[in-house]
Parts: sequence; structure tokens; C-alpha cells
Amino acid sequence: MSLSGRHPQATAPPPREPERLSLGVAARLSRYLQVLTQAKKMGRDTISSQELAEYTHVNSTQIRRDLSGFGKFGKRGVGYNIDSLLAQIRRILRTSGQHNIALFGAGHLGQAIASSDVFADHGFQIVAIFDTDSGKVGQEIGDALRVRNYGDLAAVVEADDIVVGVLALPAAAAQAVADDLVDHGVRVIFNYSEALLQVPPEVTVHTSSPAVDLLYALYFYLA
Repeated sequence: MSLSGRHPQATAPPPREPERLSLGVAARLSRYLQVLTQAKKMGRDTISSQELAEYTHVNSTQIRRDLSGFGKFGKRGVGYNIDSLLAQIRRILRTSGQHNIALFGAGHLGQAIASSDVFADHGFQIVAIFDTDSGKVGQEIGDALRVRNYGDLAAVVEADDIVVGVLALPAAAAQAVADDLVDHGVRVIFNYSEALLQVPPEVTVHTSSPAVDLLYALYFYLA
């Protein structure tokens, strides 16, 4: 007891670190985050679970269940505050702050990615672009980034703390680049090529294929 006879004032415990999510929950939260980000850019302040359901094609009951597992969000008849929910989902997904990306391939696809806000909207910053074509090296692309020579890879990964490698190059070249990224400590690879990459179990590869996404959508249209 203190000399004044009063008990010391209790302090609130620090926020609990989010537990590791299942793949399904992580995938759905990422979809909610995408919709919330776009709604904020459109000037929206709130959004309902029904609206989230319409944009994500996830049942509104499932959305409320996903979010209620992490705290009390939203008000009946009002919906979710977009800024607050964005911050909470980013904390849950551990994506707060900036994460640096190296982009490989300065062709049409690479240029489109570098000039887009698709990564920046979620805290990912493309800090380096590489190509093996000497005709592209030195060109300025996207946010005032100049295409680097592929030989600079090791130095850039270390100096710029690269955490993600994005492959926007032909399938025939993808495995060699993935091998080099793994050798230099990069553990997340986003693959826009059709290559089936072989990587160690501690490395995460996500392959994005518009054709596969289209087949998935077409199946539900035809079913």
C-alpha cells in the first residue's frame, strides 16, 4: 500500500499479439482489407457487413463471426468505422508499417505493377526494379525508380531490407530468380509467372494467375 493509503493505479495490459490465423480467416481478412481500402479512397467513413458481403462474396454472418473473434467492431444500424477497422485488421494481419519489395521484370507487366498503387495501398513499397535486359537498365519506371542491373540483387536486398520478391518475368527465368532470392534471405515470393517454383518449406510462394481466377469465376457462372 502507498503512504497515502491508496492503492496504486492499475494500468491497462498491453494489446495481446494476434494469434496465428488459419488460412481461411487470413484470406477473408485480406479480402475485407482490400474492400475497406477502396471504400476509404472513395470517401466513405462507414460500411456495413452486408456491403462487405456483396463486395467480397463472403456471407455477412461469416464476416461478423470473423471480426467478433478479435473484438467488438461496428454498431447495429451504423456499420463499421472504416478507419478503425482498417487499423485493426492490419494489426491482426501484422501488416502495419512499411514492407519493402523488389520487383523483377521491367516489361509491360512489371511497368504496370510499378506504376500501380496495388501494393502501396497496403503498406508495401517497391524500392527496387531489376531486369537482365541492358536496354531496360537505367530506365525510369513508376515512382521515380530506375531499373537496376540484376547483378545488384544481393546488395539491394541487404541495404533496403527486402522482404518480398515480386516476379513479373517469363516462366523460364522465374526459378533462377527465386533461387537467388532464397539464397539472400527473402522468404516471401509473389509469382506472376506460370512457373511452378520449387522453394524450401520456410519460403512462402503465392502465384497469381488471371486465367485461374477467370476459370474459378466461370465455373460458378456455368454451374
